[in-house]
Amino acid sequence: MKKVLFISCLGMAALFMLPGICYGQKSEQEIDRNVKELLSKMTLEEKVGQMTQVTIQAVSAVRGTAEQAHRLDPAKLEEAIVKYHVGSILNVYDVAHPLDYWHEVITQIQDVATQKTRLGIPIIYGIDAIHGANYTREATLFPQSIAMAAARNPDLMKRSGEITAYEVRASGIPWNFNPVLDLARTPLWPRLFETFGEDPYLASVLGAAYIKGLEGENSDVGAPDKVAACMKHYLGYGFPMSGKDRTPAWIPERMLRDIFLPPFKKAVEAGIHTVMVNSGEINGIPAHSDYHILTEILRRELGFKGLVVSDWEDINRIYSRDKVAPTRKEAVRIAVMAGVDMSMVPYDFSFYEDLLALAKAGEVPLSRIDEAVGRILWVKFRLNLFENPYPDKKMKEKVGSEEFAAVSLQAAREALTLLKNEGNYLPLAKNKKVLVTGPAANLRSVLNSGWTYTWQGNEESLYPKNKKTILEAIQAKIGAERVAYVPGSTFDEALDIAQAVEAAKNADVAIICIGENAYCETPGNIHDLSLPKAQLDLAAAIQQSGTPAVLVLVEGRPRIITPVADDSKAILMAYLPGPEGGLAIADVLFGDYNPGGKLPFTYPRHPNDLVCYDYKPLETDDPNKMNPLYFFGHGLSYSAFEYRNLEITPRAAKDGEPIQVKVTVKNTGERAGKEIVELYLSDLYRSVSPPVRQLKRFSGALLQPGESKTVEFTLNRDDLAFHGRDDKYVVEPGEFKVAVGNLSAMFEIVETAGKASR
Repeated sequence: MKKVLFISCLGMAALFMLPGICYGQKSEQEIDRNVKELLSKMTLEEKVGQMTQVTIQAVSAVRGTAEQAHRLDPAKLEEAIVKYHVGSILNVYDVAHPLDYWHEVITQIQDVATQKTRLGIPIIYGIDAIHGANYTREATLFPQSIAMAAARNPDLMKRSGEITAYEVRASGIPWNFNPVLDLARTPLWPRLFETFGEDPYLASVLGAAYIKGLEGENSDVGAPDKVAACMKHYLGYGFPMSGKDRTPAWIPERMLRDIFLPPFKKAVEAGIHTVMVNSGEINGIPAHSDYHILTEILRRELGFKGLVVSDWEDINRIYSRDKVAPTRKEAVRIAVMAGVDMSMVPYDFSFYEDLLALAKAGEVPLSRIDEAVGRILWVKFRLNLFENPYPDKKMKEKVGSEEFAAVSLQAAREALTLLKNEGNYLPLAKNKKVLVTGPAANLRSVLNSGWTYTWQGNEESLYPKNKKTILEAIQAKIGAERVAYVPGSTFDEALDIAQAVEAAKNADVAIICIGENAYCETPGNIHDLSLPKAQLDLAAAIQQSGTPAVLVLVEGRPRIITPVADDSKAILMAYLPGPEGGLAIADVLFGDYNPGGKLPFTYPRHPNDLVCYDYKPLETDDPNKMNPLYFFGHGLSYSAFEYRNLEITPRAAKDGEPIQVKVTVKNTGERAGKEIVELYLSDLYRSVSPPVRQLKRFSGALLQPGESKTVEFTLNRDDLAFHGRDDKYVVEPGEFKVAVGNLSAMFEIVETAGKASR
């Protein structure tokens, strides 16, 4: 009989107060009692072990590659769990596993944890399922988050979360290190594609929808098809001054609270169970050592009650890289006392050894360790791991199903953003003779990029051959005999540009697929936002041939294309659309789908003109005038939409009184289309200079030709509030402007109560 500690799946009302109930309808009071009971039975060594997380590499015998199967090392695994009492394992080493092998791995791990340890506490396994269960070979993958943000569809975002949760849990894994709630405020940053764009409201709405998909509407993560989500990277990670990954950020407190904190606040309100800490530093303080953000803001202000896990090796880096701690042991003390509950060590047991010594010396109080371990056990109970830590093999049949793939295809279609369409050049007739060229034309990896089968996503051989490249999708759409293909260049070097130009002369249109090769995190750092010269030269040469050119941009961040933008007949922003992206791009180019995506970031015109859409009045006039290539929210359609009858009620309101906004949108075009109706708010005068506008609401309206729809929004107090000169959250009296489409109207706040609620 397996030695499993069968403790009911419960909740901790007194300690944690998150919404919802645990799978199996157990009470929160019961989890409270069971956690306390289990803590009372644990030795100090067992508690410190629960706070220790190692990568699967630390317990492996053979590394996995495209040619070689991974294998665990039973002796190393037993050492980690039995000797060091490790509470969590993560990651792959180094390629995605087939579903059946995941079942073997998780079963081996849980067998050791439940049969060979004194208390039988199960392991919580964590994985970065960033755009689907990307480390399970058979799983459904989706567009990366930046593309999902262009779709502006919370229901679709939630559905992608539901599918991801199902397939991650079907793999036997209960914990997903996602969503990324950092904001894309600097386009150089290589993790931009993991975000929901540059706007805090957009990221808040989509992040919360995704969390509900992963965790369930009632935060019921113990359900067999749900997982614990992890909001990351708390806080301010996505705004490094250099634009390079894991480099310093300088963020004033007001900006931190008004711009970077809201998506995390919304995630806490959505019931999220875990958080991962920013790998970098803010204002000279490494985030893993920052008591202010990890305890004072996260715990006391936001009311987060779950588990805080470090990022990769980052507690040690307080000492080795950041030079804030004089020793590794002191780095451990600082991080734990700042508020980190679990250390992603990840290769060894140094955290365990250091924390154990600190606890025995009284430098980290037992009360702090009990607090951290209580949070870890609470998440494990909520996940139902004590009752069933093993994979459910019956879930296998739906993994990678056609039903799930159809959702991914729809997401890719909705994400595609038509940036330019001179003279309504698109859609193309299917009898055209077409040249397809460019380095992104015939690769599957570039449609997905990082976090796909491998960390960097650049192992082309791992991608399923039944998922079409852009070239293959176009060939299937109009017939291979109508399509010529010349690569033209790699991402960085010219190949056969002259041959591509000759082929263009024999074609009716050249579809030039340019952008970025697969990358992720620090290896994706760049020194210049401009698209590499080889690709710009390819596009320019074809444009000079006289053949109409259509640019398809396959990229995780907005690379500068200004030298070739004017001479392009059309420009389609594909982002990183996922495995169904080739089909979606062909559908849009040839008119089988009407594009409706909107830019989730500002597309810069020049390498050094990097300003977000919510810029300040100082930047409205020459010589500082904001002049991007395309604004945040830009996106064309094959239809035309007309806005009318913008109404605001009341026009004069008291502080706290809801503001109702109503507008009618009509499809005046000749084909059905989806218009994303966006409401922007401007506070005209206030004590801290206001942004020129801020996105506050959006809603998609699918309209047939000639059809009208009235869209209604309600603005509340938080939409009007900001942090004032004293960093207090306030609403100030005065005039506000609402803009929807090409319409605008005013309302006034005539009386305020001062400090707003949080």
